[in-house]
Amino acid sequence: MKSLPVFLLVTLCACWVLGVPTKEKKERVHHSKDLSDHQHDDHKGFQYDHEAFLGKEEARTFDQLTPEESKLRLGKIVDKIDRDKNGFVTNMELKDWIKHTQNRYIYENINKHWADYDKNKDDMISWEEYIKTTYGYVPGKELYDVADKDKERYRKMMKRDERRFKVADKDGDMIATRDEFTAFLHPEEYDYMQDIVITETIEDIDKNDDGIVDVDEYIADMYTPKEDEPEPDWVKTEREQFTDFRDINKDGKMDRSEISHWIIPHEYDLADLEAKHLIFESDKDKDSKLTKNEILDNWSMFVGSQATNYGEDLTRRHDEF
Repeated sequence: MKSLPVFLLVTLCACWVLGVPTKEKKERVHHSKDLSDHQHDDHKGFQYDHEAFLGKEEARTFDQLTPEESKLRLGKIVDKIDRDKNGFVTNMELKDWIKHTQNRYIYENINKHWADYDKNKDDMISWEEYIKTTYGYVPGKELYDVADKDKERYRKMMKRDERRFKVADKDGDMIATRDEFTAFLHPEEYDYMQDIVITETIEDIDKNDDGIVDVDEYIADMYTPKEDEPEPDWVKTEREQFTDFRDINKDGKMDRSEISHWIIPHEYDLADLEAKHLIFESDKDKDSKLTKNEILDNWSMFVGSQATNYGEDLTRRHDEF
């Protein structure tokens, strides 16, 4: 029997690991990821900016470079960021780059397993390629190598997969580019996929299929009581959270809008804030966009090297005294 990826719409935080569907509890709320573990204080160094701009792993690589090599590599990165090749890096281009670097592990996993799905080597993945690889299923034929008791469950999963695939597939041809396939597997990372994330969350929790989530369904999604076990304090707290914060209109249940507020909280766009910060600190002519030279002139804020790290270490030691 062909195994199924864990990400198959059983968890919203998809990961590329082969195995059977899991029934583990999911983390429903999609918080913005921290761009760095370091404090964002330019007076104490630029490590936060380095990790935000490069990603944590790549920032460590740049730390080992000479200033000359660091500037050279930064110049090549700037060429990638400037997607329209007009000689300027805008806030949107810089924000998109920062988001890309923060999700690099996702793209690396996609690239690592791409060939497993792209059977005809056209650098795209069709719906047929996906379900054949994932389920061992050819359209128009019966599921094979699947126990009878599992067939209905797999059919439901395929139907749900197909719906999500259609949403991710922007041009509607049921053939996914790398970006569309990434949106399919990781919908929580894409704004245009948020509606399907909400739909799937409701389906997961709404056991009586009335399209809303009451407090008992909300609790049941995270806690299964054992016989004669008193309800833990944290569960009581979650009930209060439901009443005081989740149920905004106080009608005793969460509708689609309230679930959206819960699982996709309106938080600061950290990538946008960092992009604006980098532009403000580097924009010499104050036209709200950056040239390649403006970025290279302020290169130590964007990337690190042995020299800049030495300078930051001196600053830290000075501050500590």
